[in-house]
Amino acid sequence: MRQHFSMLAAYNRWANAQVYDAAGELTAEELNRDTGAFFKSLIGTLNHVLVADQIWLRRFTGSGSAPTALNAVLFSELAPLRAAREAEDRRIVEWIAGLGDKELAGRFTYLTVTDMRTISQRLAPALAHFFNHQTHHRGQAHAILTALKKPSIVLDMVYFQRTEEGREYA
Repeated sequence: MRQHFSMLAAYNRWANAQVYDAAGELTAEELNRDTGAFFKSLIGTLNHVLVADQIWLRRFTGSGSAPTALNAVLFSELAPLRAAREAEDRRIVEWIAGLGDKELAGRFTYLTVTDMRTISQRLAPALAHFFNHQTHHRGQAHAILTALKKPSIVLDMVYFQRTEEGREYA
């Protein structure tokens, strides 16, 4: 299972770089334009993914920051948002690399952000959600780029697996 989650962590880092590269071609107005997505704009969507990752990593590891609102805008400009994203992606990759079978089969307990309930669940299914959530919102980011009439970006995992870093997972 660790190999599988290591692949997802590496893919996540690669796919985020693709999205941020495309976002880097946008004007400030385009980054902030309300396109009707759940978190309105591309900057809102990218902030949400970082916020959610920080919340989940705090739950998983007990360390790091954990925003208190899912729609928090941690960074209104792309450059510092990208730097924080890259740091969080490194943190994810490193944390996953240190997990063993015992941890993956274990349980953890956390408090929800939206309704303040205590939840206890197994780690591996929570990690599946964690990575699926990122993919879901990268799809929204892709849709926002398309709505802004920007070139489509390739985010399929198979393309990651064809990169030098991704070949070890193919």
